[in-house]
Amino acid sequence: MSSGRVRTRRAALGLALTVAAATALTGCSALGSDDSNASSSGGGLEKTKIKVAILPTVDTAPLWLAQDGGYFKAEGLEVETVVAASGQAAMTKTVSGETDIAISSYMPFFVAKSTGAADLQLVADATSIAPKSIAIVTTPNSPVKTINDLGGKRIAMTAKNTASDLLAKSLMKDHGVPIDKVNWVPIPFPNVAAALAQGQVDAALLPEPFLSQAAKTAGAIPVIDVNSGATQEFPLSGYGATSKWVKANPKTLAAFQRALQKATSETNKDRSKIEPLLVKYAKIDEATAKLLSLPSFGATLDARRLQRVPDLMLQMGAITTKVDAAAMIAPQATT
Repeated sequence: MSSGRVRTRRAALGLALTVAAATALTGCSALGSDDSNASSSGGGLEKTKIKVAILPTVDTAPLWLAQDGGYFKAEGLEVETVVAASGQAAMTKTVSGETDIAISSYMPFFVAKSTGAADLQLVADATSIAPKSIAIVTTPNSPVKTINDLGGKRIAMTAKNTASDLLAKSLMKDHGVPIDKVNWVPIPFPNVAAALAQGQVDAALLPEPFLSQAAKTAGAIPVIDVNSGATQEFPLSGYGATSKWVKANPKTLAAFQRALQKATSETNKDRSKIEPLLVKYAKIDEATAKLLSLPSFGATLDARRLQRVPDLMLQMGAITTKVDAAAMIAPQATT
């Protein structure tokens, strides 16, 4: 073989190795160069590890199922949950970058949009109000006997412009009860039962499992079921993220949505799948988990249904400008 042919073959081999190396580097770059952004099972996800700010309420049950049932893992995704004191606090964690996604009642998301405080998108549905799943409660020795007694009383809420605030005000307005003289007392859901028992507040709006827990530990009794009037079957909670994060992580978001959709479907088919998770994560006893009233679970967002939330907020003065819910909905994955 001539020296010229040897040089040619060596040059071709060198070129092939260079191309192979470049291809390998390009593949690594596309998946990310560290463990948090790369995984052979991640299917090219921008991030394979994300943090979600949650509330220890029944609303989070499908996410716990997706986590413990391996639905996130099947999508190449690892989800770490960070507990927040309220929906507002959960959203704040996401806006600050502490978490990637947050679950909250829808109200804080729409307040942020209306005021321009944050550029957020809604990425998945969570719950709507169902019969007996959320109620205004009091105790037998409270001066509050009916909803008409709430005027001028001390009512617990998690934070201003959250579900516990807006829904209570909407129900009171429906019944002609003045809300401007109410003493609204901010208390995290886990502490409300004790506040009721100790007489620190006269009433509170509580979702499950805190509703059943308060009945057991503080003798709380319902004043009115929130699933009535303008708030019947009302969209209650969902997941949100910053628009910047949604744009930067479309594959990761779709993986999160698919896993959550599957878990939500399983939850609606068989509640026994989430009862052990309520005991594990919401810290309720097994008997209560079997008896409590569940909300209506959802995963995929519907703009027409969701528009009820900002419309009621505008009516109640929680926001001052109309918000288009459809414009806030991120692309929805299909399974």
